[in-house]
Amino acid sequence: MWGADSGSRTKMKDAVEASKKDRAPAQAGVHGWAARLRLAFKGAMAALLAIAAPAVARAPDQPADAAVPQTRAARPALWMVRDEDTTVYLFGTIHVLKPGIDWQSAPVRAAFAKADTLALEIAGDDPDATAALTLRMGIDADGPPLSDKLDAAARARYQATAEKLGLPWQRLESFKPWLVGITLAVAPLQKLGYDRASGVEQVLTGQAKAAGKAVIGLETTEQQLGYFDTLPEPQQIAFLNSTVSELPDADAQFAALIDAWSQGRPERLAEEMNESLEATPELAQRLLFDRNARWAQWIKARMATPGTVFVAVGAGHLAGRHSVQDELAALGIKARRIDR
Repeated sequence: MWGADSGSRTKMKDAVEASKKDRAPAQAGVHGWAARLRLAFKGAMAALLAIAAPAVARAPDQPADAAVPQTRAARPALWMVRDEDTTVYLFGTIHVLKPGIDWQSAPVRAAFAKADTLALEIAGDDPDATAALTLRMGIDADGPPLSDKLDAAARARYQATAEKLGLPWQRLESFKPWLVGITLAVAPLQKLGYDRASGVEQVLTGQAKAAGKAVIGLETTEQQLGYFDTLPEPQQIAFLNSTVSELPDADAQFAALIDAWSQGRPERLAEEMNESLEATPELAQRLLFDRNARWAQWIKARMATPGTVFVAVGAGHLAGRHSVQDELAALGIKARRIDR
């Protein structure tokens, strides 16, 4: 991707150095969300519910006297698939959360305790490796600068938005549109108090390792980044432009998605995402529907092996039409909700 000439190598070096200084672009690794999907911020937020790889940059260390957030109880939905000797639990996750949300309800704790295996979208995600891979895949070493790919109005809006977020647009000129879209989408979240360490996957992974459970991934980081990287450039640009247009509503839109998840209302979560899905059908197909169908096939095959698996994937995959549950039903397998 980089090419062999010195200009490409210099471009790569400059991008890497800039990413070290402004960690957001490099560490917008893709975990962790972008099905998520008008791809306006609502779309990008929806995308954050669909992809685990581009998550928020690691949160800065908190001062010792930082206020402890008040705990807020949540009761997300939980489903189960079972036969004579195999049980698979299905739990929708939020990849980044604010500290203080207690989402491990009694049904969730009981199901997780019974599991011998935790299955995530991505297992063993290394933030530094993800950052390096994101740069390798997300930089257009030979193409024109990003700003030259946008029309005058879109370019002005994008540059003003990047500067407002503290991301000098000049340092993003060699990035592909999809990576800049993700970078802009996740940049406000850290400032709003969201961080990956509080996200469901990070908590479950730590608990699983402590309990000696196997932790496996349904996909790889490269696969998830590839969903964006293989989009035709016009669609990448549309994703970027849509993200820019919706950023002012970031807090309210992401909070609405989290509220629907916290209240165990997947139908409301689906409603929040529907407009985004309808506006970006090809991206929805890539980030949600196709993956849901593959994961349903994986679950069907896994039912042939005795044991208990706790499957934790982005909440958007377990809501609305063509959800994992719908795809399982098409295979003759019923997923039963058990959290209420």
